Amino acid sequence: MIKSILLLIFLSFCIGTGAWLFFMSAVKRGDFDDIEGAKYRMLDDDDDNPADSEK
Repeated sequence: MIKSILLLIFLSFCIGTGAWLFFMSAVKRGDFDDIEGAKYRMLDDDDDNPADSEK
């Protein structure tokens, strides 16, 4: 009984540490730098290919 509880505590600690490391690597890569920009880029009407808009 106590072994299984200690195993679960250890596993949850490992998973939590892995999730924290994954989050910290995402922050270092800059994934959370511009969280507002995506909704404004959606509104930009920049056509890459003007021939497609004529159809």
